[in-house]
Amino acid sequence: MLIFNIKLLTMTAAVLIFLMLLVKPDLSNAGADAYTPEKKIIDMHAHIAGIGAGESGCFVSEAMRNSWKFRVYLKSFGVSEKEVKEKGDAIIIKRLSDELSESEYVRAAVILAMDGAVDDKGELDLSRTEFYIPNEYVAREVKKYDNLYFGASINPFRRDAIERLDKAAGDGAVLVKWLPSIQFIDPADKRLVPFYLRLKELGLPLLTHTGDEHSFTKARNEYADPQRLHLPLKLGVTVIAAHVGTSGKNEGIDNMQRLLPMFDEYPNLYADISSLTQINKMRYLGKVLEYKNIHGRLLYGTDMPLIKTGLTSPLFHIFKLSPRELISLLGIDNPWDRDVRLKRALGVPEGIFTNADSVIKPGYVKEER
Repeated sequence: MLIFNIKLLTMTAAVLIFLMLLVKPDLSNAGADAYTPEKKIIDMHAHIAGIGAGESGCFVSEAMRNSWKFRVYLKSFGVSEKEVKEKGDAIIIKRLSDELSESEYVRAAVILAMDGAVDDKGELDLSRTEFYIPNEYVAREVKKYDNLYFGASINPFRRDAIERLDKAAGDGAVLVKWLPSIQFIDPADKRLVPFYLRLKELGLPLLTHTGDEHSFTKARNEYADPQRLHLPLKLGVTVIAAHVGTSGKNEGIDNMQRLLPMFDEYPNLYADISSLTQINKMRYLGKVLEYKNIHGRLLYGTDMPLIKTGLTSPLFHIFKLSPRELISLLGIDNPWDRDVRLKRALGVPEGIFTNADSVIKPGYVKEER
């Protein structure tokens, strides 16, 4: 059904664009109201992939590797599996950095490692892990590029979780990322108190997925219920709710509606707006922006590589954009620039794009060239 709807919407958009072209709109100033090209923006939410080539230590489960999604992800990074095998996983990070360097608006991106599930002994359990991107690999590779930051990922149920957290901080991590649904982490588990307290001491934010997860073959989506974040928030951890909880329900209530009231209770709660222009989430962005009291705590993110998969095409927003805006957006090749311009055209205030500077630990921010 989703594929049918995408095809129908795309065909409708194509017809409308054709009609627009027939009336020959004045495009001499198309996009003139776009951002002044100042590289002030940090993408707080960018993923990479890896198959273990080049001694990266990355891992992809057989089920995930055989999924059509894996092939789409690789293609979106501009690589083939053959090329990755020949040149190593690091080619993906290099391609991402090269493309980001061509952006007019985005100066840097936080590249997220991804820890796996663990067994009852606190050791990595590959039999329950969808994919694994080691901290050591990401930390090593991003040091090669001025426009990439290290986003660590540590399953707090690891036997040596605190030691791993300290090492990640020493390696320059700017945050810690969780995907509870596939790492099988319950943020409300009181056994995590020591981990949370150390996060607070280190001044590292916790970026954690909220809302249902559909990018993998299996998930425990109840763990991504925003209401499970009360524990770290009460302990004073800076928590960034990825995607503003914009998918799924818990206890019959939309996850976004379960999250939004929490902003009044916790000044240390933030959220990123990554994925909010995807076709399956189009109704959410406008609703989030209605809550003007939280604009200062919304952060820019892309969920790279999803902004390159077609899920965020401006065509899906055809009824919210002027003909000039739509044509201008379709002519932008750089995915970050297209994403920034699209979100701005859809009403995202300027301040949201630069709020990341208030969350990333200052000592870790790389100087702009």
